Amino acid sequence: MLVSVHRPTFSSLFLNPLQPSQENGHYRTVNKRRPTSMSLMGSSKNGNGGQVSGQRLYLGMDFGTSGARFALIDKHGTIFSEAKREYPKYMSEETIDWICSWKTTLFSLLEDVPVNLRPLIASISIDGTSATTIILDSYTGEPLWRPFLYNESCPDALPMVKSIAPANHTVCSGTSTLCKLVSWWNIGGANKTSAVLLHQADWLSWLLHGKLGVSDYNNALKVGYDPEVESYPPWLLSQPYSQLLPSVKAPGASIGFLKEDIRTKFGFPKDCVVCTGTTDSIAAFLAARATEPGKAVTSLGSTLAIKLLSTNRIEDARFGVYSHRLDDKWLVGGASNTGGAVLRQIFTDEQLEKLSDHINPMEASPLDYYPLQAVGERFPLVDPEMAPRLHPRPQSDVEYLHGILESIARIEAKAYRLLKDLGATQVEEVFTAGGGAKNEKWIRIRERVLGLPVRRAIQTEAAYGAALLALKGAPHN
Repeated sequence: MLVSVHRPTFSSLFLNPLQPSQENGHYRTVNKRRPTSMSLMGSSKNGNGGQVSGQRLYLGMDFGTSGARFALIDKHGTIFSEAKREYPKYMSEETIDWICSWKTTLFSLLEDVPVNLRPLIASISIDGTSATTIILDSYTGEPLWRPFLYNESCPDALPMVKSIAPANHTVCSGTSTLCKLVSWWNIGGANKTSAVLLHQADWLSWLLHGKLGVSDYNNALKVGYDPEVESYPPWLLSQPYSQLLPSVKAPGASIGFLKEDIRTKFGFPKDCVVCTGTTDSIAAFLAARATEPGKAVTSLGSTLAIKLLSTNRIEDARFGVYSHRLDDKWLVGGASNTGGAVLRQIFTDEQLEKLSDHINPMEASPLDYYPLQAVGERFPLVDPEMAPRLHPRPQSDVEYLHGILESIARIEAKAYRLLKDLGATQVEEVFTAGGGAKNEKWIRIRERVLGLPVRRAIQTEAAYGAALLALKGAPHN
């Protein structure tokens, strides 16, 4: 039995954010009082000597849409090692065998962890893509169906889900985990009575700890779990497929020890535990260390995603808004279809850099666009028929880019106003992540439009957030 005297909250893990250091154009965590990852890896010949002796390390693994990576940290958040892998494309008939691909990647990443650091690892946590769903035989552990991917929609199940769920509930979307479960259930087939549902992160963790049927309440949100009361709701438990639902723990909760065969193969210590994980977007938020209500993270990648730490829970499918629980707080937000993908359709990276140099971020652009890559918007308004608006185009490319950047900033501002109107905590400061975080002029434009301080997040990698969860779940004897 694991004895824990103190179990830290998310906030207590992030009280001392470290300072950024520029290295090869990328931000990484560095603590000047401690040796760097390279010196640590070279300081010990026997894998447990030199300056790393006696320390414990915490391993986080992120399984995203196109690849996976790990981050290995100490209790101060210092990165000791990190690496990434693209998913190998194993084919099964004419489709990708994702089960084989993810499993291969998991053990490849474990192999990538420096041999001399493996005996120091106290805990492991894994994040995965939200609503990626795997249904297994609970006796054999074998998949009963191909995985339902995060962005896969099951519109055939949506009417049935809407008929049992409360209006505007998070599960009332074709891509929800519950719609995927109902779609599989309706297909029919054998082994329904012995089936169990896992999310991607749950399944990967199960490969390490061997206890089938355990999830976390971030991943379980889209199957209908209510993290506020810490149970599945009666309207869900009354359904015949409720027997497939996994048990649910808080993210970063210890599940059990690493399986002996894996431990001995890779050289992990006997007391290494595997903890529950989270979704990839939640892990990325944790990495940014926005720990107080009113702190938010805007991710400017291909799309624009917003997450605000709030004391109040907000759920409204009409606006694409939902909340994840973080200890006694709520992570409220949504994702717009505007973002960097629109810019890439129009400008090259070189053009974006050169044109941005000529923008005065303190001057407002008179151009009013709604930049979308294709028809349809999901947040801060839900309109599947909304058309992109990128005209009129001025003769000056500088003015055109200025107008697009400012228009995206206005959408961001509208999103934060919506969250406030729905009852979320007022945003006070915005951390920014993603490719758009590198554009200093855009940051200044957003500060003016939002009327808020905006700064780059020190850490943006989800694997780092997963490592913080591993630290949270490690036994502190």
